[in-house]
Amino acid sequence: MTADIRRFEEIDSTNEEARRLGDQSAEGPVWIVAARQTAGRGRRGRAWESPSGNFMGTLYLTPRCGPREAGELSFVAALAVHEAVASLLPPTLRPELRLKWPNDLLHDRAKLAGILLESSGVAGAEVAWVAIGMGVNLATHPEGLEYKATSLAALGVSGVTPDDALTALDKAFEHWLGVWRGQQGFAAIREAWLKRAEGIGGPIVVRLSSGALEGIFESLAPDGALQLRLADGTLQLVSAGDVFFGPPAPGPAR
Repeated sequence: MTADIRRFEEIDSTNEEARRLGDQSAEGPVWIVAARQTAGRGRRGRAWESPSGNFMGTLYLTPRCGPREAGELSFVAALAVHEAVASLLPPTLRPELRLKWPNDLLHDRAKLAGILLESSGVAGAEVAWVAIGMGVNLATHPEGLEYKATSLAALGVSGVTPDDALTALDKAFEHWLGVWRGQQGFAAIREAWLKRAEGIGGPIVVRLSSGALEGIFESLAPDGALQLRLADGTLQLVSAGDVFFGPPAPGPAR
């Protein structure tokens, strides 16, 4: 993938820089990477710790697609991050690398990387731009969070630099964006994601803004929604929420 690279020692957030590129109608792809972020954020506006030594970056794209297709890029990104991180791990550690719906990367059910997809500016029926923000715990990971985290260093894989991660991510995105744009499109992405998914067939709790649902994680709908089989047999589709593996329902998010 031929992408420009914009590097910053310190920035508010790489996704905010992508938004500024979008406001300027810049053409993608552009990688935006930073050594430090002062206002990094995760899903639903949560703060994202941004210590030096970890990968913090955003891939800014101008995919020329509609809003529905732009949403599919969340799963494309998850596959690319999975592939990139797998390439940085020794073979013995790769089997525990799994994806948590919608787009977290886990190792042995501990969060190793997170993804934040944002888009804006509809020109006609097309999304003007998409920002895929990524944080990969290379050197350090946060402690004391509701959901356990880990890092490559904690797994015994030391010396991986943010530049190493960028090289691996760029290669992986080139591959999975090609799959997404191919003849099978999102169907191929969905199938590949399911093969790497954590928790399918087991009990999960999905926390929504309005409460929590418990059931069995059955599969993904054709559009990427989570299919949750409730205790009464009803199949519930969930398009946004936070997944936790197994009951009982956890407490409030931090």
